[in-house]
Amino acid sequence: MRSPSAPASATLPASATLAVVDLGSNSFRLEIGEVHGQQIRVLETLREMLRFGGGLDKKNRITAAARRRALMCLARFGERLRDFDPSHVRVVATNTFRIAANVDDFLPEAEMTLGFPIEVISGHEEARLIFLGTSYCLPRSTAHRLVIDIGGGSTEFIIGQGRQPQKLESLKLGCVSMSQRFFVKGKLSAANFKKAETYARAEIELIARAFDRKHWREAFASSGSALALAEILEANGFSPGGITLDGLTALRKKMIAGKTLANLKLAALKPERVPVLAGGLVIMRAAMTELRIPRIVPVGGAIRLGVLYELLGRHHDQDSRDATVELLLDDYQLDRPHVRRIAALALELFRQLHPKADAADAQMLQWAALLHGVGASISPIGYHKHSAYILMHRDMPGFSSAEQKHLAVLALTCRGNLGKATPYLKETTSRMQILALRLALLFYRARRPVDLPAIQLRVRGKTLHYRLSARWLAAHPLTEYLIDKERREWEAAGCPWKEK
Repeated sequence: MRSPSAPASATLPASATLAVVDLGSNSFRLEIGEVHGQQIRVLETLREMLRFGGGLDKKNRITAAARRRALMCLARFGERLRDFDPSHVRVVATNTFRIAANVDDFLPEAEMTLGFPIEVISGHEEARLIFLGTSYCLPRSTAHRLVIDIGGGSTEFIIGQGRQPQKLESLKLGCVSMSQRFFVKGKLSAANFKKAETYARAEIELIARAFDRKHWREAFASSGSALALAEILEANGFSPGGITLDGLTALRKKMIAGKTLANLKLAALKPERVPVLAGGLVIMRAAMTELRIPRIVPVGGAIRLGVLYELLGRHHDQDSRDATVELLLDDYQLDRPHVRRIAALALELFRQLHPKADAADAQMLQWAALLHGVGASISPIGYHKHSAYILMHRDMPGFSSAEQKHLAVLALTCRGNLGKATPYLKETTSRMQILALRLALLFYRARRPVDLPAIQLRVRGKTLHYRLSARWLAAHPLTEYLIDKERREWEAAGCPWKEK
């Protein structure tokens, strides 16, 4: 009987470092995270695209070449993990290790090379960890969610609520195995796609009744295949956002027209993704068809983040996005009293401007106000542009890509010419968020507490009606000048101001 990974320590020191090694059928990955209270911040990820699932012979035995590549990778990972406490590392192996006929011969050497025990986990355990990891990448919700993870040798389907999976299935459909079986030598034809899709749909049909649309409200996909597909669909104009069936159909048509993978020219298609693109597309298209999925949102995290939180040994009820914001405040050494003053005033003004706004919209504004200055760590000149880039591209556990984009927009438009905000001023909530944040920054431009006047705001249509103390303005001529300048910006944008 094989020994499992060492259990996590009962207590963890401050800023403990945890690591997970994910031995997948498509790639081997090492991810290292740092514990901050009940939050894990990913510090480092190493990935090697080994396509280990393609290294099995006709008898499902790991070939000598695949064995050699795997051991060389594990030696590199082992060097990085050399000083780690064994209780802080967990190594999980998935489908190829489950089906390889000679895996028991390979594991001892693999463990010796890596320096840590390897757990070959079941398809259901893999699905559970995938859902757990995905749940930490999304805002907390009571809605039932579907998560699909297309791996190299298997695809996991999970429906759950909160942190808890409720239905789990693992099918032997993988982007590596499907690509090798149906698209030999990279040949792309309508006939090959039809055969592959018929096979995939037949497999997914077996679980369709339990996983179709009536059982969940939101659909997500957590694998590298999903992230790559979404990026390709958006970059080539096949989808306005996320993964759609129409977008996948357009991509399929484009690939058939190319005839071979070697001829394929697509924006955002990375070289390492080319050999398995067709297999991933087929599985995703079959899943969306059989389960009646209108749109899938790709997210990061997946099994590695699930394992990290499993190692942490406890779950928590607080919104993980709050913990992420706190981490960013620390990382970028922001002046907490200053940004909290800005956030408080922005929220107060937003409630006057948009009294019917959802609490979620107010929360988003608060986060944007707290983080609007992260870009100053790069340069105080044009910091709002740097902030927008950071908030768009930084790893922010708990935030969806759409939420990060919204934070980036609010940071970008918090100062300067309003021309860049034009696309976002058409929507009431965004317009009011932008206005509230710009005004809050204007009043606290001196970065110190201010004895603020009574500020009365009301919006009718696109016109802002406002009242400020004339005596206060007379005593603060710079602020009066800046308010007048701001008024002219909004009037030029088609949103006039009128003094009450």
